[in-house]
Amino acid sequence: FFCADEDCTFNSVVVHLVRVMTVLCIGAFLFTSSMLMNVCYGLMTGIGTIDRLKKKATNTMSQSDEEPIPLKDVFGIQGYHTWPFPVDPVFDDYDRIMGYSTPQRLAREQQFMERKTPANTPDIVPAPTMELPSCVNDFLPV
Repeated sequence: FFCADEDCTFNSVVVHLVRVMTVLCIGAFLFTSSMLMNVCYGLMTGIGTIDRLKKKATNTMSQSDEEPIPLKDVFGIQGYHTWPFPVDPVFDDYDRIMGYSTPQRLAREQQFMERKTPANTPDIVPAPTMELPSCVNDFLPV
């Protein structure tokens, strides 16, 4: 890297490429470490980046009442050995973690709670005619 005299055994082009790559690697390391620290701060405080910026702009950072985010809400309830791998996490309460629930999931859970099996009838019944429903005709170009 510091080979700048005439006794250098490397070609000058290679020395310049090593210098450029070193600068790029340091920049990538600084960017990645700042992103990791941002995520760690968000987990420890429970405040996301946008919310934190809004609170700093309005000077209401001291009034925040958010709790730290438990690691099981991020990585799931599987073992620690699955954390570094890109697998789908398993959560205790999926709806609480995601903040919403789909109607299909609610229907499945209702059937499960009532100990019913799904009916063998299909949800979509074929139409007796070949014409489009009136709601579809409203959106077609004239």
